[in-house]
Amino acid sequence: MFFSIIIPSYNRKYLLKIAIESVLEQTFKDFELIIVDDGSTDKTKELVETYKDKRIKYFYQENKGPASARNLGIKNSSGEYICFLDSDDRFRRQKLELTKDYIEKYPLYKIFHTEELWYRNFQYLEQKKIHKKPEGSVFCSALKVCCISLSCACINREVFNKVGLFDEDFPVCEDYEFWLRATLFFPVKLIPFYLTIKEAGPHQQSQKKGLDKYRLLALYKLIKNYQLPGGYLEPALKNLEEKAKIYIKGAEKRGKTSEVRFIREKIEEINKIYGTRVLF
Repeated sequence: MFFSIIIPSYNRKYLLKIAIESVLEQTFKDFELIIVDDGSTDKTKELVETYKDKRIKYFYQENKGPASARNLGIKNSSGEYICFLDSDDRFRRQKLELTKDYIEKYPLYKIFHTEELWYRNFQYLEQKKIHKKPEGSVFCSALKVCCISLSCACINREVFNKVGLFDEDFPVCEDYEFWLRATLFFPVKLIPFYLTIKEAGPHQQSQKKGLDKYRLLALYKLIKNYQLPGGYLEPALKNLEEKAKIYIKGAEKRGKTSEVRFIREKIEEINKIYGTRVLF
């Protein structure tokens, strides 16, 4: 297989059908489609069983979250390149064909991503400047915001061998944490075509609570565990400080003293490692 497409899904049967069919309708046919049912109770399995395409593989696990579901898909995949598709998104028909063209044209790159279109209730949504898709060495962009959408990404298996899989201790922001590690070592190539369509709504993972905290923990983990080069360390520390100040201010306002103490302890660890009082 050239591509493995992994769709994690939890109680999204009403959306999953659209995602599956957008893959099966691809103009490039050399792929396997791995659907990971993360403990659904809405008869997701019955929906998948209506498709008789031998390229479809179905896996079920008790609900463990998106990081675990994606990891299960990766471990059971055989493609040289791995694409992800959230169950509320869909591919345009030439997604795989054009991605393969760019892989062949730029063989030194191991990470590719495409432009995307956003809709809510069938209405087109304009993207802000902060969402502009980066390419090249994008680590500093990845610090600020999750700048690569997983549904737009295509990743060579070598990347996972180098930096590891998704961190299952992250119930949210697992993509942000992964991209910090991946872009530390690998440049990114942008495919300048709108090949993924995203449907915004309350079902989105990004609507869940705890995003600010887990972005902070992702930065803490990165700075603590990796010997960042000088050009990367300074912006990483700056982003950690900015995010920590905002989070602590909000937690203090809501009287969450244990959360304030928890984050301050993490910051103090970083201060001790680098022998600095830059943070606080």
